[in-house]
Amino acid sequence: MTFRCCAIIPSHNHSAVIGEIVRQLRSDGLAVFIIDDGSDDVHRTVLEAIHSPDGGVTVYRFAVNRGKGAAVIKGVELAIAAGFTHALQIDADGQHDLAQAPAMIAISEAHPEALIAGAPLYDESMPRARRVGRRITHFWVAIETLSIHPADTMCGFRLYPLDRLNAVLKSARVGQRMDFDPEIMVRLIWSGMPVFFVPVRVAYPVGNLSGFALIGDNWRITKMHTRLVFALPWRLRQILRNRRRPAASQDHWAALGERGAYLGLRILALFYRLIGRYGCMAAVFPIAAYFHLTSREQRRSSQLFLRRAYQAQGLAREPGWIDTLRHSLGFARKTVDTFAAWMGDIDPAIVKATDHRTLNNVMADGQGILLMVSHLGNIEISRALLDQAQRSRIKLLVHTLHAQKFARILQQFRPEAAVDTIQVTEVNPGTMIALKEIIEAGGWVAIAGDRTPVTAHERVCRAPFLGHDASFPEGPYLLAHLLECPVYLMFCLRHKGGYRLYFEKFADRITLPRRDKSAAVAQWAARYARRLERYCLIDPLQWYNFFDFWSTTPANAKAGAQ
Repeated sequence: MTFRCCAIIPSHNHSAVIGEIVRQLRSDGLAVFIIDDGSDDVHRTVLEAIHSPDGGVTVYRFAVNRGKGAAVIKGVELAIAAGFTHALQIDADGQHDLAQAPAMIAISEAHPEALIAGAPLYDESMPRARRVGRRITHFWVAIETLSIHPADTMCGFRLYPLDRLNAVLKSARVGQRMDFDPEIMVRLIWSGMPVFFVPVRVAYPVGNLSGFALIGDNWRITKMHTRLVFALPWRLRQILRNRRRPAASQDHWAALGERGAYLGLRILALFYRLIGRYGCMAAVFPIAAYFHLTSREQRRSSQLFLRRAYQAQGLAREPGWIDTLRHSLGFARKTVDTFAAWMGDIDPAIVKATDHRTLNNVMADGQGILLMVSHLGNIEISRALLDQAQRSRIKLLVHTLHAQKFARILQQFRPEAAVDTIQVTEVNPGTMIALKEIIEAGGWVAIAGDRTPVTAHERVCRAPFLGHDASFPEGPYLLAHLLECPVYLMFCLRHKGGYRLYFEKFADRITLPRRDKSAAVAQWAARYARRLERYCLIDPLQWYNFFDFWSTTPANAKAGAQ
């Protein structure tokens, strides 16, 4: 079957930015089907002007408003009739970041049987009522799919395989309005369709006209969830037979960080305030054990890492369930210790630096540096225990709103604990100017050297790690080349009731040649991998990347939690 993808845009009284949306989709080579869902005369006129079948844009009009679901279903019919195999559904109001469309298409080409859906990364423009509604829907979807990792079923930015979508539409009566998006995804999961999530920025434009009817659509969604829950006994065998964990829904770290993160952090912070550090650990450990027992992929990833770490240590034994459980409980302890450090409840004396001279010289020198950190140990301990002047010099590059949510929690519970983060998904010229200014002012720009990319087009290279080639991001080395500053490594590992801080120079400068730049980056990544491996082997149970780090599958299409 030849892969042919188009775009479907349901539109009801949205015309302000639809011309730009169509332009971008056409620039990606997609034919576009716009379903005018009974728009009024002003918007209808705009849409009619866009209609150009010879130019790859077809506008089909409903005389009356029939609902988003009905519009999408009509678009599916038109796309199938035109010979398309896949369709990208996107809203008409400009909420979604279309820059991720090529990544979604690439994953769909590699996995043509799968649903590719947006894992929304919201900013502060999201209305509170929508946040609450999404949490309620996630709760019910977890029940309907028998999963502790519910899919995000509300985002209207997704790419369907049309034949399997059409089969489900013919076999069930699916909601015709705003209940369509969550219901069709649940039913596709029931049918055994794998689901891959791609992190997508979602904003609510100023003056945006929502097509969501607060009372009517919430009532429809409530009825839809009731139907699906009552259908469970009859669908149970099918669900258990076809049940697959949505491949990237909670597996890629960017999506994982967003789903329920703020609420979870608030609960943890409240627990900490009420019962203290050790009481909080006692409360969190059973929860961590439960998720360990019910998260098969996480256990497998833990076991794979520990097996290779033990082999590198020369230990001739297979990690068992006790090892993987200790691995998960260690992560829970790390989370509580992080809160304790930021709340001022950890004595700085328990953190011992192995090289005080290097650390003190760099702090006193006042020169800006690029600091490469990792998901080994607890780097937050060292950052929290720095004095305020030194801590203010560190700017941590993050790739989701998760770290910023953490900062909001600290602001509420301990305002003096400053966490300075810069949220980026890719480094553009504007970001580079800001980072250059930070370095010139003596700041430390911190970036993780062991994360998987957020976007499919983000470049990675392969480097040996624990005896097998693993994917490492090229970003830190390209950034170091552009910033023209020294590069240091920092790790902080739990040790004998305290913590041991490792701080070392990685390079005076990283200068990449114009020719064979990729080969030079790969050499630097291999050097970093060797240093990371050395520290991992000090205590493998403090490695908190619970995913298959050696996978060759693109990050957006494979499990990963960081």
